[in-house]
Formats: sequence, structure tokens, C-alpha cells
Amino acid sequence: MTNNSAIFDKDAFTLTHNVQLTDAVENRIKVITFFKRTIDIVFSLIIMFTILIWLIPVLALLIKLDSKGPVFFKQKRTGYKGKTFNCFKLRTMKINKLADDLQASLNDPRITRMGKFLRVSNLDELPQFINVLIGEMSIVGPRPHMLIDSEHFAELFPGYYNRYLVKPGITGIAQIHGFRGPTPNTRSIFKRLQWDLYYVEHATIGMDIRIILLTTLETIRESLKIKIIKKMPLNS
Repeated sequence: MTNNSAIFDKDAFTLTHNVQLTDAVENRIKVITFFKRTIDIVFSLIIMFTILIWLIPVLALLIKLDSKGPVFFKQKRTGYKGKTFNCFKLRTMKINKLADDLQASLNDPRITRMGKFLRVSNLDELPQFINVLIGEMSIVGPRPHMLIDSEHFAELFPGYYNRYLVKPGITGIAQIHGFRGPTPNTRSIFKRLQWDLYYVEHATIGMDIRIILLTTLETIRESLKIKIIKKMPLNS
């Protein structure tokens, strides 16, 4: 992070409408915005017709064999400019009444065996390529949160909604720096917000490509690690 970033300003996390961040978004060349949308569409179509077309049926079968309930999970989340949208995921939990109100935690009993694999490997996020094609999300951007979490985070940091000056993403700069999954404390929320606002201000096509590549490598690494661990014998 560079010291001339808005995130180092004392008002970065207290201003509901941060002028420096807003100007950064508005001053981006329209060609870059068009190119980003083009990448979203082309990359999503490639993923859907080369990977999801066969992987989703396989994962769907494993999900159904592992637990009762639908394959897909739809949840209201905060999107671009604060608008609400339906975010699609593969179901990773047992059917429960708190799915839209209680964030998943470490060793959450609601998470199924298959769900643990999907979450660690990030494969539960694959249906969000549909959200990308629709235009509700981008491949890269701040991760969208549950409505109740968005309200809570905004109470802690009024500048939180500045992260929605851009479209939410399947992955983002906070995620490649290790801030993904549950937010167990205020520090984890702050660090994600710090990286998200940095992205809002400094996003480039090159940065997006780097984030996509690093996320892909991390997904492969985590998937292989799970498979290796499962094959290892238990210690006596």
C-alpha cells in the first residue's frame, strides 16, 4: 500500500461518502471500465463452458449424497452502490433458520462434510459466475456480505459503504492477502475494509488479472491439500 492512498487519511473509515475514493472511481478511463466488463463476460463464459458444465453436476451429486436439501443456495447481499441482489452459491450447510442471519464460524456444526471441502477450496463460489454474467458482480471486487453483516460493519466503520463504489467480486485483494472466511473480530473487519478501499481507489486491469491468477493458484493448492490429507493414514 502506498502512503498517498485514501486509506491512510484519518477520515477514510468514518466518512460515509469519501470524496477521494469517489473521484478515483469517476476518473478512471471509461475504456478501462469497458475492458473490465469484457473480461468479466469472456472469462465467465470460458469457465462455464469448459469447467462448470461438468464440474457443477459432479459437485451437485456429492452435495445431494452428503446431506438433504437443495444443491444451490441463494442469499440477499449488498451490491453495487448499496443495492441488494441475490448471490448464488453451492449449499455448504444443513438447512437452518439462521443461514441469513448468523455468519459461519470455525468448526460451525451447520457446515456439512462436503461443505467444508467446498468452502476451503472456494468451489462453493462457482455459481457466482452467473451473477457476473448478469452484471450484478465482477470477477474481482470487494466480497459482498450478508445484509445484516453489512449493517453491522457500517455501524463500526461508517466508511464501509465506500467499498460499494465498485461492483462486488467473486474474489478480491483482501482475499489474496489472507482475509477471507469468517470475521471473528473487529480487526479482521478493519483489515478487509482497508484492502477493499485500497482496491476501490487503485483498481487496474493489471491488478485484476494478478488477483485472478493468485486466486486460481490458491484454489488449486487448497483442493489438492484436502485430497492429500484425506488419503493420509490416521496416527495410531
